Amino acid sequence: MRFAPDRLRVRLGETIRFRIANGGRLLHEMVIGTPGALAEHAALMKRFPNMVHDSPYMAHVPAGADGTIVWTFNRPGDFEFACLIPGHFEAGMVGQIQVEAP
Repeated sequence: MRFAPDRLRVRLGETIRFRIANGGRLLHEMVIGTPGALAEHAALMKRFPNMVHDSPYMAHVPAGADGTIVWTFNRPGDFEFACLIPGHFEAGMVGQIQVEAP
């Protein structure tokens, strides 16, 4: 379980269309956020694994399907994207995004 690529560098103000292709046999998700926010979300998912949630900064992608997130990076800094389904983050489904000021 992994994201490819797992490291991105974008410019402040840039809009990125992420295409998430799930070639596996399990449901996955991609969630964009700060490391702290993703850690909180992951802990919540462990407590409530069947929790239904949806936000513009996440995509749920069933096995064999594709998903899309379109996101404009309006703050510089270091962010992550991860699958927060219990066990997936721990298995390495996490990547880094560095947002650089022009």
